[in-house]
Amino acid sequence: MTATRVLNVLFLCTGNSARSILAEAYLNRAGKGRFMAYSAGSRPSGRVNPFALELLEQYRIETAGLRSKNWDEFASPGAPRMDLVFTVCDSAAGEQCPYWPGQPITAHWGVPDPAAVQGRDEEKRRAFRSAFQVLSTRVNLMLNLPLEKLDRIALTRSLEKIGWTGNDSACVERS
Repeated sequence: MTATRVLNVLFLCTGNSARSILAEAYLNRAGKGRFMAYSAGSRPSGRVNPFALELLEQYRIETAGLRSKNWDEFASPGAPRMDLVFTVCDSAAGEQCPYWPGQPITAHWGVPDPAAVQGRDEEKRRAFRSAFQVLSTRVNLMLNLPLEKLDRIALTRSLEKIGWTGNDSACVERS
């Protein structure tokens, strides 16, 4: 895979309100122009979780333009062609993903859902910090891969290894 052009990356989660949003925003900052990150969900909640926005703002990561959206936006004509697609939540496992034009490399980077945490706001904030730490670490590992030197098979294996947690299920691509 060549790293001389900007690579489009899509992070998927069911609700597209927390984990996928955190990953999108973080990669857009940490990728330093080498990547253009997007996020979407199979059943978007329609709003970005306020705890996700609060956390991103604490890290001074841009939040303008973040929104909860359906993954069909990225499978339709005229959508950006994705190079990499990651599922980041366990609830997306086994769902029927759209066909992604251009056959992007896919991997599962499951993270527990911080939006599902019940309790006091501080417990919720702790869950969001934990999810962000896992996702940002995985993104940083990806950023350190020698993309220009890896073929498709090696890159796929490397990306899958970054996200491996013992649960290798992800969504199943629709044809």
